[in-house]
Amino acid sequence: MISNSTSTLAIAHTTIIVTLVAWVSASLFLDLLIMPGLYITGMMANPGFVMAGDLIFSVFNRVELIAGALVLTGALLWQATTPQSPLSKTALLTASLLLLIPLIYTYGLTPHMSGLGIQLSLFETPEVPETMDQLHYAYWSLEMLKLAASGFFLTWIWQRPPAAIAP
Repeated sequence: MISNSTSTLAIAHTTIIVTLVAWVSASLFLDLLIMPGLYITGMMANPGFVMAGDLIFSVFNRVELIAGALVLTGALLWQATTPQSPLSKTALLTASLLLLIPLIYTYGLTPHMSGLGIQLSLFETPEVPETMDQLHYAYWSLEMLKLAASGFFLTWIWQRPPAAIAP
């Protein structure tokens, strides 16, 4: 039973670390390279960009949901297999937050932003609604919160190797 618990903890530990590193890397790649590149090339001014942006973010949001679920599952598995070294409430709340943020993106921000950006009349000059700026602010605030929470949780997990915790 002890070796099984140790191997389960090692799997949870590795899964959390790999998932968080890949997730943060992909988020930074999208936010710091892809989106500015599309803006600089003028793609965002193209009326078809709303559909492309919706597709890009819808797919990425689903990947983020999987990543958040893996992190929370790993944290709960850690909690269940190590009663001698349980996760703090802060760590569990952080893992839960890392699932909540993609849920907000997927079912709140992305559909709302896409709906605001769709041009329904071919004869009107497209304008950016005021609400879009507020939604961008909400997105970037959540993104910073996600990166901070990921950094906190990654640091916390990294400092607790499975070999040091195993009974």
